[in-house]
Amino acid sequence: MSDLTWTELPEVDPDRPDELVLDFSGEVYRVGTDEIFVIGRGGDLDIDDNPYLHRRFLVLRHDSGLWWIANEGSRLSATLTDGDGLVQSRLAPGASMPLVFSRVILTFSAGPTTYEIDLITAEAGRFAGIDGHSPSPRGQTTIGATPMTRSQRLLVLALAEPVLKRAGTGSAEIPSSASAAARLGWSLTKFNRKLDNVCEKLDRVGVRGLRGGRVGGVASNRRAALVEHAVSTLMVTAEDLPLLDEEYQANRVAAAQAAAGAESRVDTAPVPHDSGRDAGNA
Repeated sequence: MSDLTWTELPEVDPDRPDELVLDFSGEVYRVGTDEIFVIGRGGDLDIDDNPYLHRRFLVLRHDSGLWWIANEGSRLSATLTDGDGLVQSRLAPGASMPLVFSRVILTFSAGPTTYEIDLITAEAGRFAGIDGHSPSPRGQTTIGATPMTRSQRLLVLALAEPVLKRAGTGSAEIPSSASAAARLGWSLTKFNRKLDNVCEKLDRVGVRGLRGGRVGGVASNRRAALVEHAVSTLMVTAEDLPLLDEEYQANRVAAAQAAAGAESRVDTAPVPHDSGRDAGNA
């Protein structure tokens, strides 16, 4: 196991310039061009015993001078994002694509768990792409920023907190709506209403898995799909996490002030005057 931080990514061995390097939760795999590498439950990268994950999900192989990734699963999709978070592709079941950036962030969700894996090659000079001077590789789309209100961004941040607090790549459980609402100091009703708004907004710009009714986009676990999109596009980052404590403390203070105000109104309320009883005692 390697002791890695966000800035200490593994590098391609200069003596093996065509190798593929994978980093999953600090565990580094080096794959030669004559090897086929399988990601899945029971694959070469043996991800935890998650019953929602295919046994043979993603397959990496070298062909025609490029590393390729293929989705051999039947239900799950994966998202590939360049290292700067500017270009993103969705890899549907049965699809394959080349790795054309020197660092590709691979994310996917299986059940309530989201996974992130770094894929590193020595292909930095093959495609510029990021600075806008070279065309994006076929099938990829440039990510446009979707404007979010402060409360909508806080909602996404609360759901993504376990992923963002994780040191490097790996897996993380997505919190329930009730847990995320409590983290913010919100009511569950408020949280669910804003979750609906966020999912509807992103669904309109083509983000999959957030709402029903779209072909292939039934939202069986929209919270996981939302986190996968938000993290891979840098909608929220680890630097935003202090906002969660600020929101929680602000709501605690507001609730305490409201409770104190209600108690004060009860204490100062006039005592009802029973004129009938007074007349009888006279």
